[in-house]
Amino acid sequence: MRTVMGIEIQNREESAVKVQELLTKHGCIIKTRLGLHEVQNQCSASGFILLEFERKETGEHDQLKNELNTIENVVAKTMEF
Repeated sequence: MRTVMGIEIQNREESAVKVQELLTKHGCIIKTRLGLHEVQNQCSASGFILLEFERKETGEHDQLKNELNTIENVVAKTMEF
């Protein structure tokens, strides 16, 4: 089974550090990380991160998702294939 997580971050200036701390804490289970945000004349206030996890099923995916969802202006959701 393959698990992918999408993380939407609104107000990046306030939330990005907390999100980064959690991603570092759970870094051993993250296989791929892709960050997306709009860039025109300045960086966007919002962003989106896609994560692909290692295939082992440890429950840590759900723990990370739950911890991310406690951060204001952050929504994390997972998909399994």
